[in-house]
Amino acid sequence: MGFAKCFKMAVSTIWASKVRSFLTMLGIIIGISAVIILVSLMGGLTQQLMDMFADLGTNSIQVTINQRAATRNVEPDEMYEFTDGNDLVENASPSLTVAATVKTSKENKSGTVSGVSEGYGDMRRLNVTQGRFIQYSDVMSKSSVCVIGAYQAKTFFDDGAVIGRELKINGTPFTVVGVLEEKEDAASGSGDDVVYIPYTSAMRLNASSVVSSYLLTAADEDRIDEATSSIKQFLKNKVGDEDYYMVISMKELIDQMSMMMNSMQTVLVCIAGISLLVGGIGIMNIMLVSVTERTREIGIRKSLGAKQKNIMMQFVIEAGTVSCIGGVIGIITGALVAILAGKLLLDASITPSAASIVVAFGVSVAIGIGFGYLPAKKAAQLNPIDALRYD
Repeated sequence: MGFAKCFKMAVSTIWASKVRSFLTMLGIIIGISAVIILVSLMGGLTQQLMDMFADLGTNSIQVTINQRAATRNVEPDEMYEFTDGNDLVENASPSLTVAATVKTSKENKSGTVSGVSEGYGDMRRLNVTQGRFIQYSDVMSKSSVCVIGAYQAKTFFDDGAVIGRELKINGTPFTVVGVLEEKEDAASGSGDDVVYIPYTSAMRLNASSVVSSYLLTAADEDRIDEATSSIKQFLKNKVGDEDYYMVISMKELIDQMSMMMNSMQTVLVCIAGISLLVGGIGIMNIMLVSVTERTREIGIRKSLGAKQKNIMMQFVIEAGTVSCIGGVIGIITGALVAILAGKLLLDASITPSAASIVVAFGVSVAIGIGFGYLPAKKAAQLNPIDALRYD
């Protein structure tokens, strides 16, 4: 008896006991659905994070210096001098954070303000939709000007007229000279909730002459590691002890994030795989019951000349068919839930990958065959005489 005949008999048997067959498939359906959903959502989340890092510039390098003695700090002019004389580093910008209260005559909000240089906008790929970004002259003259995000423009100036208006930052008046492009629905705490001022003005607000953070960009994305090493060597010569400074590139952050997300995905898939194991045990249990119920049928077939391999093939294919059908239902269910969850939870279009679907289907087939082997072997080894006597 060939494969086609065995498959046809398997489908007939499954159709004859639809409820029992569905309950047998349920573990496989839940397991495959869980795997598809988790892999798809984790893939979508990972891609969102990668896109976010890419928007920040994959060639950017963040430098943080812990304050020591006055002679152990790096002045902005020293960092610029290092950048100008280094072919591996393209640009640099001091980066200061000021805890501030930003307010107008109508609204006020507590948060942070960032002090940056004129090159920061290009380094972070910021697009100005109104006005301009901070200029070199603003930095040199410590001008009280600011560039705000779409959230501030919407919150403080809902009439649309923004350029030339005034904000007070910690009580000091600042003139708005630019508005950034909206990226995240102008929500509070998002990338649109930002205020940039010249770093020299930020130093004045902080009443400090020390800059402890710099943003640099590598001239070549293929040589980021070399640029990072060059920066570390400069800081070691200037600051000394490596415990007093930290240099990390966006490439390192992306690699670390990717590794972490892959580890999380592996753990979640393994947890979801437990339901597949339970589903496989359910298939084996039902097939053992099926062998017992069809003992006389097996005896009749053997008495008519059926060989052990024919009996084994029949039951293995039947178990595999149950698992395959459950796998297909699980893939469809998982894909639909993943797409819906992606829109509701991540606000993104998520499409299950072809690789995850193929692997999920392959696993479902393997489970059916693997857990169906023992009942099939038991059926094949039945003594035909004893089987015919079975009542």
